[in-house]
Amino acid sequence: MYSYAWHFLGIPVDRHPMLISIHVENFALVDALDLQFGNGLNVLTGETGAGKSIILDAIDAVLGGRVSGRIVRAGSDRGLIEASFALVPELAAWLQEQEIATEDNGMLVCRRELTAGRGGVRNRPRVNGTLINKPQIESLRQRLVEITAQGQTVQLGDAALQRGWLDGFGGAKLQRQLGAVATAHEAAQTAKKALAHRQQQEAQRQQQLDLFTFQAKELQEAELEDPDELDSLEQERNRLSHAVELQQHSYQAYQLLYQADEGEACADLLGHAHDTLTTMAEYDSSLAPMLEMINEAMAQVQEAGRQVNAYGEGLETDPQRLSEVEERIVQLKQICRKYGPTLADAIARDQQLQAELDALTDSGQSIEALEKAYNAKRDKLVDACAKLTQLRQGAANKLQDQLIGQLKPLAMDKVQFQVELAPALPAVHGADRVTFMFSPNPGEPLQPLAETASGGEMSRFLLALKVCLSQADAVGTMIFDEIDAGVSGRVAQAIAEKLHQLSHRHQVLCVTHQPIVAAMADSHFHVSKTTVGEVEPKKARKSKKAKDGDSENGEVRTVVRVMPLDPQQRREELAQLAGGKSDQEAIAFAESLLNQADKTRQAAQVAVGQ
Repeated sequence: MYSYAWHFLGIPVDRHPMLISIHVENFALVDALDLQFGNGLNVLTGETGAGKSIILDAIDAVLGGRVSGRIVRAGSDRGLIEASFALVPELAAWLQEQEIATEDNGMLVCRRELTAGRGGVRNRPRVNGTLINKPQIESLRQRLVEITAQGQTVQLGDAALQRGWLDGFGGAKLQRQLGAVATAHEAAQTAKKALAHRQQQEAQRQQQLDLFTFQAKELQEAELEDPDELDSLEQERNRLSHAVELQQHSYQAYQLLYQADEGEACADLLGHAHDTLTTMAEYDSSLAPMLEMINEAMAQVQEAGRQVNAYGEGLETDPQRLSEVEERIVQLKQICRKYGPTLADAIARDQQLQAELDALTDSGQSIEALEKAYNAKRDKLVDACAKLTQLRQGAANKLQDQLIGQLKPLAMDKVQFQVELAPALPAVHGADRVTFMFSPNPGEPLQPLAETASGGEMSRFLLALKVCLSQADAVGTMIFDEIDAGVSGRVAQAIAEKLHQLSHRHQVLCVTHQPIVAAMADSHFHVSKTTVGEVEPKKARKSKKAKDGDSENGEVRTVVRVMPLDPQQRREELAQLAGGKSDQEAIAFAESLLNQADKTRQAAQVAVGQ
């Protein structure tokens, strides 16, 4: 599924993922643009201000780069950028990990719609039609494109960036050790946090221990077992408080049910009813069920009377018990106010306090044990950092030699360069402070790169560094924006050869004004500005506006155009770059540049055994 699009465009399948095409609408001065790029070295040339950097800005934007609120073309409320990349297995695995579908055409398509509004440009990038977030687009960008612009050479002085370059140059073994350092650092940090937490606990332990001990003692002395005890005690208190009244009422109920001092009780009346129904049943047998009901009622009334009588006789006034119950109720209500609100909550708090007391009385790891564990993890981190330092030093020595070799053809044959490793506190990236030290002139001491190199020297240094890092760099497309600005012809030739060397392993896009660099291109594009629209007489425009209110009709607009050049057009473009006019002498010079470029490419192919 991967190879069809590659072979169609001449892209070999064993290369890194490369930019195949880009489609742009209403972006800056671009109204509509479709470009297809090839493998190897792609060059963009044109007059200063023609819009070459706009193409690079569009690539940057579609991969999550920041855009201003004015980037959408004036007069439009929506812009669009869509870039297609060859889908290699590594990218397919990344898409699967991110749960993003793959396209049937073997492409990875990045799309960004830009909508202009008062608050700036609103947008969300998409990959293969799926909305993705900022961390995802940043992760994808690192796999696809690396852009080096003129202003970015200031980043060469960033210590973290220099460390990252050195580690990338160090290869797989150094990367594995870097991972081991990160793992050891995380373990040491975890142990350190556990120790710090326990030390903080210890500072508060005695105060908490006193409080929890007092609370636990109070709850233990309360002997809490039954969550319903308070309800039961309140019922008993009510019974004891009204014992005399309950006795009197029970005696009255007994008399009404069973044995009345005056008149007849309920049992007597039921007896009369029973006798009457018995007589009636002698004449009508259908009354037998009613007679049975009377018998049952008499039995129940008699039993109820006996139980009420027994209840009343069993009641006793017990002031001592009443006092005990009331004291217990007061105690339980105090417990509920402090540890409740319910008695069940207080019982649960009692159990929780026991667990907290166990923790405070050193039922877990002691401070000494935690200190020992932290020291062991820290020692392991120090050892891992030491191994990483050794690997970095080896990589630094190798990078120094290679970089100096790459700088010599760039008119920097007297340069001195050294990667300085200074001790630092162990961290997730190791225990080294990496500094690129540089001296462009003999006899001058080495100083930090950012403090001593000029802008031109920084550009050449960065290009040489990219060549050294190219074997380890997994990015598919490398973009350079006027990396050759302000250099002489001899240096420009060296830069052209370096860019061509990079294009053996990566697709390279380069904006240049140097004909020597442009001659080395595998694909050459000319960028220009042009105007579109018809110019109407001023009076006509005014009268038309007054007639229908259309102020846009007939307005002249500036647009950027990009044209791939054929061999003849390339010669003319190189002649323009070299001499400013397309006369025979300039054309001859352009042809000589193209011939020299062919020889350089052939020599490079022989050197690598192709």
